[in-house]
Amino acid sequence: MPSPTEPRLRRLFLTGLLTLLPVWLTWVVVKFVFVLLSNTGRPLVEPLLNGLAAGSPSLAWLAQSWVMAALALLATIVVILFAGWLARRVVGQRAIRWFESLVARVPLASTVYGSARQLLDILQTQPDGAQRVVLIDFPHKEMKSVGFVTRVIREQGTGRELAAVYVPTTPNPTSGYLEIVPVELVTPTDWSVDEAMRFIISGGAVSPESIPFTPPGPKA
Repeated sequence: MPSPTEPRLRRLFLTGLLTLLPVWLTWVVVKFVFVLLSNTGRPLVEPLLNGLAAGSPSLAWLAQSWVMAALALLATIVVILFAGWLARRVVGQRAIRWFESLVARVPLASTVYGSARQLLDILQTQPDGAQRVVLIDFPHKEMKSVGFVTRVIREQGTGRELAAVYVPTTPNPTSGYLEIVPVELVTPTDWSVDEAMRFIISGGAVSPESIPFTPPGPKA
């Protein structure tokens, strides 16, 4: 016969798990970003800090790993902000065009950079003739996935409209799937890209009270 304390322990365990899980996920994401940014700036910061520490005993603390990681993170953030500021200036736009023309001469790099650049540009602009955020039958027709329409193309022979839909994964939207779906099977939404991204990253926790699920019928 089960002990009367067992249901209480299960409830306490579940409550504790649900309490700590968001904290753990936040820590994992923040740690990933922190390590990524720190490693990006470390090659620039580490030689400088080691040189300062070697030249002056009072600055030996600069050679500690946590100091290097923090300053590398700060340096990377400063570079990102500077790049954003520069991209809004004429000289920065010229530099970007020069860099893109240089990358275009490298076969593999031109494909990766060009595709990523176009995807980001599409997601930052308003759709032209099609709703950007949609729902599609994926992985099968009884389930829906949130996707972003990146382009509308036509089927050879019939001329039927097909939507190229990027379906990001949760909680990391930088990876996902590309699905080609007939436009009539796409369920449009009134979500913005930001709202859809919050829905995806939160695993559905941040969502509206109601969503469409059935594609609209054919127009009369």
